[in-house]
Amino acid sequence: MNTLIGRQRSVAATPSLYKTLFATCIGNALEWFDIAIYGFFASYIAQAFFPTADPAVSLLLTFGSFGVSFLIRPLGAVVLGAYADRVGRKKALLMSISLMMLGGAVIVFMPAYATVGLAAPVMVLLARLIQGFSAGGEFGSSTAFLVEHFPHRRAFIASWQFATQGASTLMASAFGLGLAHSLSEAQMESWGWRLPFAFGLLIGPVGLYIRRHLHEPESFSRREKIRSPLRLLVGQQKSLMLLAIGLMIISTGINYMLNYVPTYATKSLHLSATTAFSATLLAGIILTVVTPLMGLWAEKIGRRPLMWGSLSLLLVTIYPAFALVVNQPTAGRLLLLVGWLALLKSVYFSVVPSMMADLFPVTTRASGMAISYNVAVTLFGGFAPLICTLLISATGTSLAPGYYLMALTLLSGWALLKSQIRPGEEKTGERGEAL
Repeated sequence: MNTLIGRQRSVAATPSLYKTLFATCIGNALEWFDIAIYGFFASYIAQAFFPTADPAVSLLLTFGSFGVSFLIRPLGAVVLGAYADRVGRKKALLMSISLMMLGGAVIVFMPAYATVGLAAPVMVLLARLIQGFSAGGEFGSSTAFLVEHFPHRRAFIASWQFATQGASTLMASAFGLGLAHSLSEAQMESWGWRLPFAFGLLIGPVGLYIRRHLHEPESFSRREKIRSPLRLLVGQQKSLMLLAIGLMIISTGINYMLNYVPTYATKSLHLSATTAFSATLLAGIILTVVTPLMGLWAEKIGRRPLMWGSLSLLLVTIYPAFALVVNQPTAGRLLLLVGWLALLKSVYFSVVPSMMADLFPVTTRASGMAISYNVAVTLFGGFAPLICTLLISATGTSLAPGYYLMALTLLSGWALLKSQIRPGEEKTGERGEAL
């Protein structure tokens, strides 16, 4: 009788694949939608909250606030990641989406600098810090939740973490393209740029409601309970975190380069805003469709071949692809560059979450993934638009972003070369498949 009751509880505690995907990925989608639209509408945000006599300085201040918000992400990863490992993935996911909604609300309703003065940029920076803290714990908790519920489909189901980032880019690009067509420049500067932020704010309550009805994975419930997952990470698993950071580097670099495209295309290549948003729209479509397909393919041929193929093609094609666009900027060439980057990113990106999850045991998985992911995003992603803007200004060449991505490709290649599953875990146990 007790055995029967235990089995019934186990079945009841295991949600469907689609419900689990939707509940976990909607928070990730909200996070990346807010990030994407902040990057896409940076020039309008600069005028509203960071006005200066020099437009270039305003833009640098805007991207600076974009980057600074990423400095707090590792803190969010430490706090929310440890919280997820100690008390549960579900509670951490509820907290992260609530904080993301709070930060979004501040940006939507904050008056411009012309109305409230210095309070405007200060509050916008505070909102970005709140969102950065929230985002710090989202990836580790949600990815751990996914792979622990469905370990036999880890490559496919974890790929949706990044497919939703593509969907967020797609939605953000659609907003940018639609607003560019339907509103005048004056309307965009006055209030139009706030519309996508308001839409993002509406996503939150749906995710909050669904996440409240989830159950913890069985492997987490059966885990060995430890008081301080952070102490275990720092004491015994530093090398695993370094490898996880390395695997993420090129992935996050390309992601934020795509967010930088509207500014890069209009300011450096002098193309139209419509062209720029069309390119990011294409990237969003590719990332959304191709990423889960690559996750499925990885289940058949393994993850490492896909990653090596993508890295190799990136290394040999980034420079000629950027040179093609810089030497003769046209809409078609920009679409080709962005589409190619998005395609190779999809191949590599699709298997990174499950690779990172396999590096850590259940007891430190959320913390390890959260910290590694956010260190990589902070150092190599969040400041990518600012770094590229500074590199272009310092070198005088619009090819600078290409050089930056080539350097990141080499770093991730080193991490992939060094990564390996711990002895005795190949294709057995909770790890699933060898790295």
